[in-house]
Amino acid sequence: MKKRGWGLGCMWYGIGNTGMPNPSGAFVELLDDATVILLTGCADIGQGSNTALAQIVAEELGVALEMVKVVSADTGVTPDAGATSASRQTYISGNAVRKAAETAKKPLKEKAAALLKVAEEQIEFRDYKIFPSFDPKCALPLKNVIRECRRDGLLTLGHGSFNPDTAELDKESGRGIPYATYAFATQWAEVEVDTETGEVTVLKIVAAHDVGKAINPKAVEGQIEGGCSMGLGYALMEEVILEKGMILNPGLSNYLIPTFKDMPEIISLIVEEEEETGPFGAKGVGEPPLIPTAPAILNAVSNALGIHFTELPLTPEKILSALHEKNNKGAFQEGDLDA
Repeated sequence: MKKRGWGLGCMWYGIGNTGMPNPSGAFVELLDDATVILLTGCADIGQGSNTALAQIVAEELGVALEMVKVVSADTGVTPDAGATSASRQTYISGNAVRKAAETAKKPLKEKAAALLKVAEEQIEFRDYKIFPSFDPKCALPLKNVIRECRRDGLLTLGHGSFNPDTAELDKESGRGIPYATYAFATQWAEVEVDTETGEVTVLKIVAAHDVGKAINPKAVEGQIEGGCSMGLGYALMEEVILEKGMILNPGLSNYLIPTFKDMPEIISLIVEEEEETGPFGAKGVGEPPLIPTAPAILNAVSNALGIHFTELPLTPEKILSALHEKNNKGAFQEGDLDA
């Protein structure tokens, strides 16, 4: 018999290192042709940070994304950006590169304000143009303003750094400010459980994640889908078997991870509640998609079978054992009543 169940999993997650300084730095330079060089120590390990940081710089300077050339994670030339961990790089390095871009465009803003005879606070950058916010038609080409700066010997070069506002936890009370911002999420899972084999099929996952501001929505969806895949493996398959300190299943032939065929339909819901301390309101979305998936799946299995499970991974053997125990207990209680 196949039974269906539905379950929820919710989470909150602190962005960055717990109650510790974790700063990031960056350099930005605008060249004569409006090409932008971005130097950041942030290591892109597949999460797309190079693209996201380039987008932040491009938005701040009013140029196209393809004009931003990123040099990242080169200890010979790039400033320290801290670890690519704790879902921190979009938030912390994103702030650093935005501040670097702001510094780089400061001489341009001063020069444009003088040429346009307006206050610097009224100057905006967009589409390779610099113009007063109240009159976009009265615009100066970005390249022309760069050229004017060069004539005065002004470099359009900036640096920036950011360290989140945290405080070390008090050793006695445990109180403090461990994180400057938090991510929040809720996931819902629908499963089908075969009571004859104990096999669990995840049919659908709906994942709603508060990311502050989605700098790159497609990349956010990819992070959510990847996290759900990891969470599914954590819930149903992945188990390190140890005996006397030795791992007995060190290969992918006996340490199972989800494949394409194991993945359900995933509906990603991006919730944008802008973080006032983040770059353009952004927060991190690295680990959060992984966290609520397993609880949602286990709750769904519990809903289908009426059994509360507390051990991961929830393998078919564990499900059959729990069903057997439940059936025997039910039969014993029924017979006891008949007596």
